[in-house]
Amino acid sequence: MDMSRQREIARKGGRAAHEKGKAHEFTPDEARAAGRKGGEKVSLNRRHMAEIGRRGGRSSAQRRRPDDASGAPGQQAAEFAPPVEGAGESMSADDSST
Repeated sequence: MDMSRQREIARKGGRAAHEKGKAHEFTPDEARAAGRKGGEKVSLNRRHMAEIGRRGGRSSAQRRRPDDASGAPGQQAAEFAPPVEGAGESMSADDSST
């Protein structure tokens, strides 16, 4: 079925339900509780949450980076290198000046 036709049918069904008084409209408290429940469920997937964090970090780093010489703002940077094992764990007295 054509996507526009399917949307039209769904819209008619939604309007009919509202006219009959059978449609449910979330109150702000119900919507808040549903959002909290969904957030708790999705946050259990640690791999998914880590990927979201990586995307956010890349996005904010891109915004802070000045435009490159080509004049094309917002070009995708090369893939970031993974963190080095043990980096930043210990510093010698010579390294403390940084």
